[in-house]
Amino acid sequence: MSFEFTAPPKDPSAALDYQMDWSDWLFEGETIQSAEVREESDVLTISDMEVLGGRVQWRVAGGEHRGNYVVTVRVTTSTDQVDERSIRFPVRNR
Repeated sequence: MSFEFTAPPKDPSAALDYQMDWSDWLFEGETIQSAEVREESDVLTISDMEVLGGRVQWRVAGGEHRGNYVVTVRVTTSTDQVDERSIRFPVRNR
């Protein structure tokens, strides 16, 4: 299942942390075993990705003014469930 969210506008020079939470989706005792965070155009820089319990956190930097980018987060759980969610990042000079 895929969900798409839109983040508040990000300035091209900002480097900000974001996260997605799967805690309510996981079964009792299930954990996130692996996660991948990607942005198709490679204009945004994705770094510092880590799994924190039922959440995935990462840092986003860069982007071009008036650009709109989609970051997709894919997780695999300890029971081999796979889920993918996307977040749209509008980039605007502030």
